[in-house]
Amino acid sequence: MKNIKYLSFLCALAVLVACNEPEDVLKGTSIEPKVEQELPQLANGSADFSTYVALGNSLTAGFSDNALFIASQENSLPNILSQKLAMLGGGSFTQPLMNDNFGGLAVAGNRIPGFDPRLVTTGSAPLPLESVIGPVTVTTDIALNNPTGPFNNMGVPGAKSFHLLAPGYGNLANVSLGLANPYFVRMTGATPNASVLELAMAQSPTFFSLWIGNNDVLGYAISGGDGSNPITPADGPPGVGFNNTYAALIATLTSGGAKGIVANIPYVTDIPHFTTVPHNPVPLDAATAGAVNQAYAAYNGGIQQAFAFLVANTPLTQEQADAEIAKRTISFAEGEGNAVVIIDEDLTDLTAINPALVSMRQATADDLLVLPASSFIGTLAVPGNPLTVNGVAVPLEDKWVLTPEEQAEIKAATDVFNATIEAVANGAGLAFVDANALLSQLNTTGIPSGNFILTSNLVTGGAFSLDGVHLTSRGYAMAANEFMKAIDATYGTNFEASGNLVDIGTYPTNYAPTLQ
Repeated sequence: MKNIKYLSFLCALAVLVACNEPEDVLKGTSIEPKVEQELPQLANGSADFSTYVALGNSLTAGFSDNALFIASQENSLPNILSQKLAMLGGGSFTQPLMNDNFGGLAVAGNRIPGFDPRLVTTGSAPLPLESVIGPVTVTTDIALNNPTGPFNNMGVPGAKSFHLLAPGYGNLANVSLGLANPYFVRMTGATPNASVLELAMAQSPTFFSLWIGNNDVLGYAISGGDGSNPITPADGPPGVGFNNTYAALIATLTSGGAKGIVANIPYVTDIPHFTTVPHNPVPLDAATAGAVNQAYAAYNGGIQQAFAFLVANTPLTQEQADAEIAKRTISFAEGEGNAVVIIDEDLTDLTAINPALVSMRQATADDLLVLPASSFIGTLAVPGNPLTVNGVAVPLEDKWVLTPEEQAEIKAATDVFNATIEAVANGAGLAFVDANALLSQLNTTGIPSGNFILTSNLVTGGAFSLDGVHLTSRGYAMAANEFMKAIDATYGTNFEASGNLVDIGTYPTNYAPTLQ
């Protein structure tokens, strides 16, 4: 049990050998280029791009590989888009650049927990940068060296919809209270209590992009639906409920006549953070499988007895009891493919009958394990005790897995939020990007773009960065093309027809550990 290897699927992932330049992991998926043809001139359309401001969260900021760093910001979606809008009168586009390519944040010389340097790969699974190159000094310090605005890129990693309206969300004094976002502290300057929306409107934007709402469901999903990071309620006043908050954001952004583009929220089930770790990664030899089964024999017998009691004393039918008994019976076998044991709070609570009968079962293919579970499964809950293997002898807590019931809750909220986004966008005459459909396509057929096919596979797919949630620079370039296509359709430009979409092949899929 000490040598259990449950993640050979990650170790087999092929990536390039590290170097000082951005790397390309898609050479084996090239497709034939299109035949060149004479193209029309780029058309102005009806929008004024002279002052473009982008609002949103990490997907707007350029967050990648679980960090924000200079190279990722330079290849952020709005920065790529701004370079194309400049061809039609767009002005300069300023971003709150980090101080280095390590990533991570500090305050007064001390690292901020949870804001760590980026992930890298050396040929297999994603790794913390410092585990590869050794300790680094995080030089981006929110108390010492914040850049000077105003900033056209107002993407704040971690922001939910209501955070864009929140005063004090960028006040350094509120960070220790958990009421401020360190990334936004870097952007507020002499107006620490100004909201994201206020700083955006202070620039009198003529054109804006808004991609917000992902974190309103993603926070709940990443925490395994354990309740520590709840889904934003749909209803409630602006600054509380998603629907009215989103409407208020659009009403303000368009109040001066600005035009813009918005995008909706992808399903979390389409991103590799939730689709990479299998439900059954446990290999066992015959002796270990027998020992584990013996350890669970009392539990399995107790389940039988508890449900016999419920059938005799409650309206529960024998058929219903048999179905749950089958779901809850824990059994391991010699060989590969044993499913992990998980806590499932949607199971019938039997602890009143027998306190030892906690609500646990083995995972199925319908469960989604979060990516960090890859480094937790197989560890020992009690150091030195081989009988306390997490995921085998000790069930995985709620935070490590999304059950079908939790997935349904997330999907229902996403559908409500997306209906609001599209309806508000249509009502305001804005361009609209169906990011939900886009990322679903990545997860199914892949997306041909330029000379490449992007997929949602972690590391090798090219679209998602090493954290399994955020896009690579090539993924952001792909998204920028979709934004331009939507601008074409709504405002009469012709970025696509004139051949002015970006060549995604010129954007990297990952960055070498030596990039500083």
